[in-house]
Amino acid sequence: MYNLIGAGLIVIGAGIGLGQIGGKAMESIARQPEAAGKIQTAMIIIGALLEGLAFGALILGK
Repeated sequence: MYNLIGAGLIVIGAGIGLGQIGGKAMESIARQPEAAGKIQTAMIIIGALLEGLAFGALILGK
């Protein structure tokens, strides 16, 4: 039972984190369009690390 609650919290936290990463990246690109490539690269790397952390937490929670 508690595993399901923990898994739900992990998924919600990862979703919020990814949403904030995407939103802030779009704001940054809108302010400095010439830096779009660097911002997108950083956004993808951070997103992948966050998803890896979330998957790891789900696996350890079981």
